[in-house]
Amino acid sequence: MSNFAHSIRIGTMVSASGGKAAERIGQIADMGFESFEPFFWQTTNGQDLADLGKRCVEAIGDRDITISTLGMFGNPLEETDMDLQTLQGWKDCIDNAHHFGATCVAGFTGRVRNKPLTDSLPRYREIWSELAKRAADKGVKIAFENCAMDGNWQTGDWNIAHNPDAWELIFNETPDDHIGLEWEPCHQMVYLIDPIPQIRKWAHKFFHVHGKDATIRWDVIREHGVFGKHPFVFMRTPGFGDTNWTDVISELRLAGWSGSIDIEGWHDPVYRDALEMTGQVHGLNYLKNCRGGDFVTDPV
Repeated sequence: MSNFAHSIRIGTMVSASGGKAAERIGQIADMGFESFEPFFWQTTNGQDLADLGKRCVEAIGDRDITISTLGMFGNPLEETDMDLQTLQGWKDCIDNAHHFGATCVAGFTGRVRNKPLTDSLPRYREIWSELAKRAADKGVKIAFENCAMDGNWQTGDWNIAHNPDAWELIFNETPDDHIGLEWEPCHQMVYLIDPIPQIRKWAHKFFHVHGKDATIRWDVIREHGVFGKHPFVFMRTPGFGDTNWTDVISELRLAGWSGSIDIEGWHDPVYRDALEMTGQVHGLNYLKNCRGGDFVTDPV
């Protein structure tokens, strides 16, 4: 298959926290996924990442599957023991990304807990300027997921890169070309932001895309509002939510974007548990169709 065929790949995330990432890749590599994002939650648990990377690559074997991005999700700005493990995890992922064949490490910015978002900027600049230098030396990009983790402008625990006003602030603090976003429409829809026009403005900063969607219950909003007891939005696997991913991928292509869209599962209120992989494979096939299906070479 030509390189152009996979200028946009569709894959999924694989937990690397429990030491079974390579085994998991081996289990699901024949389901049609074209890429994987191994990810850690807060800590690598002291794993040998060079060895893990080699085992993940071996699990893929000769299949046409890539690992473009590693995930390291936690709060590297604060200084509890776990926060320091997250910071070290970022360093280890940056240093060892090449063992996976990856060129990007993604996660949260971190946050000074329970303070207004702008209070985190000095600490953000301190930590991420150093990590940016480390990444540049390794030829690695850094991508922040646009996930609020239930935080907002006034307070929060994990991340400040969760809306466009914050992106303006953080990219001003770290103007490096290799610092950008791990973007997904879901986290904008949770704020009732229209994600489609956002692609036109920000696609040059999208280094990785998560396949996650949302269903907005406008009837609940009209009756109960967004801060009531009834949930007004659900995170969904692509194909089950409100986003027209044909439009998303068309806008990405128009912007000249290429890379992987890796499905982030485990959030859909319906297609979960016993239906998790049913939902993920549906999402995989749906996103491939939204991409235009299989690449067809003109024989002329």
